Amino acid sequence: MKFRNAIPADLAAIIEMENSCFPPNEAASPASFSERLQVFPQHFWLLMVDGEMVGFINGMVSNNSTIIDEMFQNANLHDEAGKWQSVFGLAVSPAHRKRGYAGQLIKNFIDKAQEQGRLGITLTCKAYLVAYYQQFGFADLGLSASVHGGEIWHDMTLTFNILAGKNPL
Repeated sequence: MKFRNAIPADLAAIIEMENSCFPPNEAASPASFSERLQVFPQHFWLLMVDGEMVGFINGMVSNNSTIIDEMFQNANLHDEAGKWQSVFGLAVSPAHRKRGYAGQLIKNFIDKAQEQGRLGITLTCKAYLVAYYQQFGFADLGLSASVHGGEIWHDMTLTFNILAGKNPL
């Protein structure tokens, strides 16, 4: 198992996996992924097993403590000096599910965000996934203002204890 940053040559495989994991109303477009790979490739991680991509996680950095819909459409809102790492997508190939790969991707993303001195990580998820993310320390902030894909989302936030064990917020 190896983590690596995505590169433009991975675009076709990323799009294929995205479309196998998400319905059309939620899946990111090829243009959106292309833009993400250009603007924030250092925040786009692939999980490779025996040379095969089995999953990915990605998201921009910003000063927003929750995700707003515009972030999904405009990669240029990325601010490398931002306080919050967002998660736009977590996907594991259907053929590789139930092996802990999603959790490994999340843990790697958490480690990288902490190493970079972020305040925490923010994401949106459907109600049935709230408990899944809570096991990694995310708190459910309730229903999100996001209407991405015409769906109902929950805002989830994982805040790091950065200053001598104290939450700086």
